[in-house]
Amino acid sequence: MYAAAAGHLGVVQTLLRSKGIEPDLVNSGDRTALSLAAERGHVGVVKSLLDRKDVNPNYPGDRSGKTPLCWAAENGHEDVVKLLIAREDININEVERESGSAPLLYAAHNGHEGGIVKRLLARKDINPGLPDNNGRTPLSWAAHYAREATVKLLLERKDINPDSPDNNGRTPLFRAAECGNEGVLRLLLMQKDVN
Repeated sequence: MYAAAAGHLGVVQTLLRSKGIEPDLVNSGDRTALSLAAERGHVGVVKSLLDRKDVNPNYPGDRSGKTPLCWAAENGHEDVVKLLIAREDININEVERESGSAPLLYAAHNGHEGGIVKRLLARKDINPGLPDNNGRTPLSWAAHYAREATVKLLLERKDINPDSPDNNGRTPLFRAAECGNEGVLRLLLMQKDVN
């Protein structure tokens, strides 16, 4: 587990070949080797772990319940996200327990506008409007933080409600105006469903 967290690929590969190894064992923080490697962006380690059938790619470790995909999307590790979403058994809409955030929300919130958001949106099973526990969607967070490229990508989709209010009644348009994000405001005002 420590080798995976530190990105020591050779050590991880040697351990994975050992008899009786349990690669999904959790540490005292309830995190697996895959979770730790995904969080830190150790692509080779993630690939080696995913090559095994006894590794759960959706394990919601620690008290927050973040999956390896949540960790990778949140921290901007595009190559790790690519490996994880290539698997058919990955739950791309899995939300973590603490905030209710899904991988796309993390990517939109943290400004990983290029490849990560595009890759997540390319999956047919993605729910791009999945809100967090406060009712805020990826579009709401992208509008709040002036992530224009992400806003454009989200608005290209037919399954996005650009006028969806959060639990406080604030829409993405409100968030963009509140934060003074003129570029995002213009993009939202061009939508026919926004008022």
